This record gives sequence, C-alpha cells and structure tokens, in this order.
Amino acid sequence: MLEVKGLSVFYGEARALRDVDLRIDDGEIVSVVGPNGAGKSTLVNALAGLLRDRSGEIVLDGVDLMRPATHEVGDHGIAIVPEGRRIFAGMSVRDNLLLGAYRRSARAERDTRLERVRELFPILKDRGEQRAGTLSGGEQQMLALGRALMSGPRVLLLDEPSLGLAPVVVDTLFDALQEIHAAGVSILLVEQNVMRALAISQRGYLLSDGTIVRSGTAEALLNDTEVQRICLGI
Repeated sequence: MLEVKGLSVFYGEARALRDVDLRIDDGEIVSVVGPNGAGKSTLVNALAGLLRDRSGEIVLDGVDLMRPATHEVGDHGIAIVPEGRRIFAGMSVRDNLLLGAYRRSARAERDTRLERVRELFPILKDRGEQRAGTLSGGEQQMLALGRALMSGPRVLLLDEPSLGLAPVVVDTLFDALQEIHAAGVSILLVEQNVMRALAISQRGYLLSDGTIVRSGTAEALLNDTEVQRICLGI
C-alpha cells in the first residue's frame, strides 16, 4: 500500500534521515520506535509532505507522493496527528473537527464522519461548543485524532500520541486506535512507549541516528536485544 524507498531528509546541510526503506500494507498497524533524536518525527512529517527537502520514493498504491504540493497530500488518503496536537485553541471543538473535512473530497461525508468521531470520543460531542484550548491534554489529543479522521484517511500517521498523557488516557487512546484499525484504516505509529506501540502492531522498525537498523514482526522486535538496549536501556 504505502512504500518508502531510499528516503533521505535534509535540514540545510544536515541529513536527518538516511536511505529509509519501509512499507505499510493494507490493514496494518506499523510502529516506528527509537530514542529521542532518532528522526522519528522527521519521518512522519516527510511522509505527510510537510518537509520538502528530501529525496527517495514515497508511493501510495502506485501514486507518487513526492510530487504533490503539501496541501494536496491529504487528497491521496494520508492524514497526520502531529506531535503537540496543534489544535486551534481559540476555536470550538466542533469547528476544529470540521476543519479536518475542509478538502472538497471530504465535505460530502462530513456529517457522517463527525458522528463517527463523536461515537469514538463521546467527550468531544459533550464539549462541542467549548473552546478547544480549555480541554485537558488527553481531550486535546482525542480532538487532534478526531480531526485527522474527518478527512477519511486510508493511512493515518501518528507522532507520539501518548506523550505527556496519564496512563488511563493512554489506555483510552490505544483502544481507539485499535477501533480505527478495525474499521479499515492503516496506521503508522511513532511512539515513545515501545511496549504499548508494539503490542498493538503487526510489524515495526527501529530507527536510530536517522537510519533503520532493525525491522520485523512486533514480537520479534520486542525480543530483539538491540531494541531493548536502545529503547529500553536493558
């Protein structure tokens, strides 16, 4: 489905990613784990078209995603939940969600998708007219995820979704990710919580210093001594 070959990303003269190869098949949750500074956020942002100083291939079902402008990537079925949520704090919860369906291709399904998001996260329905900036951190993360779902993505990119959240909220979030996956959305999950991420994934990659150094099934990575050393300090 989504295939990445030889992806390199640059910040000026510095290369943040070096020749990254990965794939996400239909119906998969794939995790990318690694230490801070490994390039995980850079990878997500590059796949979403937010970083243009890059080389290599990003192909979704035969469509070259290196060429479209950043604002056109969503039309091909990619949505991102960025690190830090980046909601519009002064706008209502409902208006934040509706912004996720601003593309013409998403407008026809807007009301149906809004109802699905509210079913997934009932708190967003209860607080629909509340300013988004007054929500708790966990509620804001639910809002950011709901906003991404409003576009009707085929591939959902998540960057550190559990960062700074209480354990009970993380449980709710990961339960929601499994529901989203069961509904047919493929997921690329970049996550600091290695154990939780791989527990819901079919496959994974270990990224270190901008390079993929391990790949395999989630179970294999959990038992890999290099993953344990780099990510868990074992």
